[in-house]
Amino acid sequence: MVSASGAEPTSAPDPDSAPDSGPAPDSTSAPASASVPAPDAASTSASASASDRATDTVRTSVWLDRRTPSRSRRAESPAGLDRTRITEASVRLLDADGLAKFSMRRLAAELDVTAMSLYWYVDTKDDLLELALDSVYAEIAPPREADDWRDRLRDLARSYRELLVRHIWISPLAGTFLNIGPNSMLFSYAVQDIVRATGLPLERQTGALSAVFQFVYGFGTVEGHFKARCDATGLTQDEYHQRAMGTIRAQPHMREIAAYSDDIMAARGGDTVEEMRERDFVFALDLLIAGIETMSARTGTGTPSP
Repeated sequence: MVSASGAEPTSAPDPDSAPDSGPAPDSTSAPASASVPAPDAASTSASASASDRATDTVRTSVWLDRRTPSRSRRAESPAGLDRTRITEASVRLLDADGLAKFSMRRLAAELDVTAMSLYWYVDTKDDLLELALDSVYAEIAPPREADDWRDRLRDLARSYRELLVRHIWISPLAGTFLNIGPNSMLFSYAVQDIVRATGLPLERQTGALSAVFQFVYGFGTVEGHFKARCDATGLTQDEYHQRAMGTIRAQPHMREIAAYSDDIMAARGGDTVEEMRERDFVFALDLLIAGIETMSARTGTGTPSP
């Protein structure tokens, strides 16, 4: 976001030390004024000024800040450089190198521009991360409206899971930013439409939404990181799993637990790690859908619609 003064800095900041603001404040927290006495008249003006300055420095979302970046675009900006191109390059880098290695310098090198030229289009690295996060939500295919809500829920849950595995860097960002970009909002609307169709009363719908998509978020996050770990070692997921289980079975104090785990996995079936994981996902999602059906029949105000 722009500086409190709105003026361009007199000296260029270091590209990777430019302000990368943290997550938005917790909206459930009590305001500081709730626990302190009211200010006297002499301090009111000073407190208000300090509050205004603090508000200017608190980052909310790139989607809520409609102002131009504090470093105005200049005539010598690289030809063809715009937010779309910058965002696409950011996604490529995040997929290739991960969130920890992402920097303005690396992005500038990818685009063959100077790092400072990126700040003609965004104010902070957080702006770019939020733009990249929302852009990949466009990969989630909308469910078919004519389908039963159960099938739509399965399709949307699977698509979200695949997104989390494909772009493992979005998991921490989705928990940091407000997720109010256009593609994220379309995803939210699709989820809400499905939950409305379940027949659950309004006061139960957010709970159902959380049960399903927090499960998918956790499942996809773990799956994505496990796959990345295997890729980093040069082993397949099956090879990595077999080596890990062999190491665990070799520990005397873990043999009983390992033996029980072997029995569970044998009963579940599946010849590969991916097959076993798929069976777990499908059954867990079926459990959640069955729970929604039960609660809808018990507390719903009408018959669930397709």
